Amino acid sequence: MAKQPPPEGYLFSKAYTHYVFLLLWLLYFFDYIDRMVVVSLFPFLKADWGLTDAQCGAMVSAVYWAIILFSFPISILIDRWSRKKSIGIMAVLWSLATAACAFTRNFGQLFAARAAIGIGEAGYAPGGTAMISALYPEKRRAFMVGIWNASIPLGMAAGIVIGGLIASRWGWRHAFGIVALPGLIIALLFFFVRDYKTVGLEKTVERRFSGFSGTDLKSVPEKPPAESGPATKKMTKMDIVRTFAATPSLILTYFGFAGMMFTSISMSTFLPTYFQRVQGFPLQKATLLASGIMLTSIIGSPLGGWIADTWMKKRIQARLLLPSVSALLTAVLFLTGFYLPTGGMVQYGIFLLAGIASIAWASSAIAVTQDVVHPGLRAVSYALCVITQNLLGSALGPIVTGAFSDSYGILTALKIASAMALISCVLFYLGSRYYARDLDKVERVSLTAEE
Repeated sequence: MAKQPPPEGYLFSKAYTHYVFLLLWLLYFFDYIDRMVVVSLFPFLKADWGLTDAQCGAMVSAVYWAIILFSFPISILIDRWSRKKSIGIMAVLWSLATAACAFTRNFGQLFAARAAIGIGEAGYAPGGTAMISALYPEKRRAFMVGIWNASIPLGMAAGIVIGGLIASRWGWRHAFGIVALPGLIIALLFFFVRDYKTVGLEKTVERRFSGFSGTDLKSVPEKPPAESGPATKKMTKMDIVRTFAATPSLILTYFGFAGMMFTSISMSTFLPTYFQRVQGFPLQKATLLASGIMLTSIIGSPLGGWIADTWMKKRIQARLLLPSVSALLTAVLFLTGFYLPTGGMVQYGIFLLAGIASIAWASSAIAVTQDVVHPGLRAVSYALCVITQNLLGSALGPIVTGAFSDSYGILTALKIASAMALISCVLFYLGSRYYARDLDKVERVSLTAEE
């Protein structure tokens, strides 16, 4: 029986595409479990080692500092070598580094082990985003990225809850060891999936026929020779630099990302502390309440992608207008919640809505990082986004918010973190004004599957 060709817009059959997507989803899920399990262990580490809030925040930031340093070189390897092999190696490394945290004896050792987790995770988001962008049709890109990103709040919530439960029963060292195992198993499976062929870095140029003077009309041939017309040329380093520097919608998206990640990571890091200190809940209830907010945000990720893809059929700028609206709602809802009397159902309901809004922007913003660049630079594009949002957002947020908490209290610190989303609102809106023009400049390249 002849092999059926894949559906239009797909590299593989839908069943195989969904299988690869499931592995990518599970890896992201366990990535964030490993990344955030330390949050629920703060009270145990403070008791054992006498850490401050700023030091606790630094253990979250350590992952992001490593990502900042290693995302770009690893993303080049991903784009120019292999998505599946790079992702498999990275997932093995971050799982082993998580297990190593169980054997640390002081803050310095644990900080180093957490940084090693970040080295492993450095290229996963760029590599996974590039693969999903190739696996599915462009018109479904934001929605599928949204489903993939729904694993982030689930992983965050699971890491905090599971870590707290294990630590309360068996001690915080066991929490690190146990959560490391599932990701290692999925990582080994990923080495055997099919990838798309690496895309050459070429751009289209217009051939010009020569051999006559522009003023000598008799020398102009009746027909241009075969060498005239469009051709391809290998991109130089300056061509690659110009691809990014001359794309305003991309640059503004990077900085909009940073503001939202400052808010999101600060909330996920310190909301358990807020519920414990301000509302007086015990550790397990505080982590459950914070996890509930993060779990509710899984609605926002695919919903935001679906709205952006649907809205884009009528308005091309929708993939950046939606993040602008989402950022505004995030700031307004969190600030409203923090100004209300504590402990009531109304306040918690507002926090749940804020959780939805706080992730709804991400799927379409990530899609933009893939839409407006050469297909051979997609991992690099998202790596630059990761570097920007981690340097100015994820890595900075927990330390700054922790420092404000030490000086002015946790409530004031979280209000400041909430307001950062307003800056992102403006940046995403400005980016939307350039998106259509930038999209028109993109090189169109057909991707092919590995044999």
